Amino acid sequence: MVNITINGKAVEVEEGTTILNAAKKVNVKIPTLCYNPDLPPWASCGICIVRMAGSPRMVRACTTPCENNMNIITHDPEIIAVRRTVLELILSNHPNDCLQCPRNGSCELQTLAEEFGIREAPYKKVMNSLPIDDSSPAIVLNPDKCIRCGRCVKVCQEVQNVWALEFLGRGIKGKIASAADAPLGESPCIKCGQCAAHCPVGAIYERDDTLKVWNALQNPDLHPVVQIAPAVRVALAEEFGLEPGSIITKKIYAALRRLGFKTVFDTNFSADLTIMEEGTELVKRLTEKGSDIPLITSCCPAWVDYMEKYYADMIPNFSTAKSPQQMMGAMIKAYWAGKAGLDPAKVYSVSVMPCTAKKAETRRNDDMKSAGAGYDVDIVLTTRELARMIKQAGIEVLKLPDEEADNPLGPYTGAGTIFGVTGGVMEAAVRSAYYLVTKKELADVNFTSARGLEGVKEAEVDFGNGTKIRIAVAHQMGNIAAVLDKIREARASGKESPYQFVEVMACRGGCIAGGGQPYGCTDDVRSRRTAGIYKDDVQSKYRCSHQNPFIKQVYDEFLGEPAGHKAHQLLHTKYVERELYVK
Repeated sequence: MVNITINGKAVEVEEGTTILNAAKKVNVKIPTLCYNPDLPPWASCGICIVRMAGSPRMVRACTTPCENNMNIITHDPEIIAVRRTVLELILSNHPNDCLQCPRNGSCELQTLAEEFGIREAPYKKVMNSLPIDDSSPAIVLNPDKCIRCGRCVKVCQEVQNVWALEFLGRGIKGKIASAADAPLGESPCIKCGQCAAHCPVGAIYERDDTLKVWNALQNPDLHPVVQIAPAVRVALAEEFGLEPGSIITKKIYAALRRLGFKTVFDTNFSADLTIMEEGTELVKRLTEKGSDIPLITSCCPAWVDYMEKYYADMIPNFSTAKSPQQMMGAMIKAYWAGKAGLDPAKVYSVSVMPCTAKKAETRRNDDMKSAGAGYDVDIVLTTRELARMIKQAGIEVLKLPDEEADNPLGPYTGAGTIFGVTGGVMEAAVRSAYYLVTKKELADVNFTSARGLEGVKEAEVDFGNGTKIRIAVAHQMGNIAAVLDKIREARASGKESPYQFVEVMACRGGCIAGGGQPYGCTDDVRSRRTAGIYKDDVQSKYRCSHQNPFIKQVYDEFLGEPAGHKAHQLLHTKYVERELYVK
């Protein structure tokens, strides 16, 4: 530990703590733009400068470690003047179209400009007038708004290990661009949206599809149906002032009906359906000789994209089960529409997801048109887009009465809701796979070995009848190589796979921190959203997917049996090797 003084207040911190983090201990906020707690600091913007008492020299608080007996001044007239100048210089190379910007009201640069009272522009405006790149089905890149903080590059390269973004050029001519300056839609981008989630301004954002949904809601010839993902219920409330992890599921149902959706379903139901298909697939692979082991989960579309580009040799190991979003889309048009007496071609299927990659998933191949009525999911909204629609409609969501989702594709189990967190798919699968193997219910359904924010989690599950399976859970794309390389090494040497079941989620923490969730996600926010998910699990009437009575109903009435012919036709897909760059 070291003893320091910050603005006259003594504080003891662990050796190596940066001045920026030490200041938080005495409730002093040092302004930043390039810093993000998810990323290694690199002192790009210079706004966090501070000084030592008695010295004119300024240092950057985000990268400077505390040393014993430091006497730090974080705010004085000169420091404030320097920070103000830095902001004015950034603004001289930044558009003045805040009212049209997708980050208006949530822009970190805008907030700092307001805090520093910047009302004039002392420097000549110099704009590069670069074109907007909207070639991706999920992400839009506006390089003119880039402030060159580097957060998107660092998260793409160092956290996600995708390397789809980079800096090109230098100085005022420098810009953010996709790798090799190719269109973003033709680059190695996996559409995870972590670049957009970490961008402090409006340089990278999700494709806005709200107008398409508004038009569909106003079309009298359409029957608009909506589904909401597990992670949405513990994050949407943040857009309306509540704490992360606040569960407002039933108020979301009510808000969706007031927006004009005629039927409201829950993706948690199709998460239960996914477990029935994927759990059956796992048991089959474990019991049949010559099966490809390990089985790797396929619910995360960014991970699917990454696998097809970087680990195509693992395609035989991938579960053929579609994601819950796509299973729900197929069931809405193939099963529910007929049950409701509706023409499937008139059903407009919308999903609300925490993930930008879900926008691309709906069009990934022809398997996404399995119901025979166009694409099974017509459009995807992120959590942020839904929040904007609710605000546009003047709906006071927190004051709405609780409402229920519609049957039969609405009721869900706790296993369905934990799909929203890292380890959740694994835990849900174990709960039902145990039953499928032993025909007995687990005495304790809480599989805590799969939980937490550790990058890779490993465990062994004992089914009690001589069957044991080795599992691995990886989240945050940069962590998956460690798992897959172990599998490759064992395969190359002729050894048994170190794992039999592997779960992967592209984003740190899982879907609760997806690229379409409310801005400002940190590990603290992830933990609180995760706690909300597990609270929803614990308070559920049923906690295992196979216990859901409506799951039993759809198999009895329509699908037949898990992994049967009709289930394969509607609920399963295939994968192909893809080039890193689209030719």
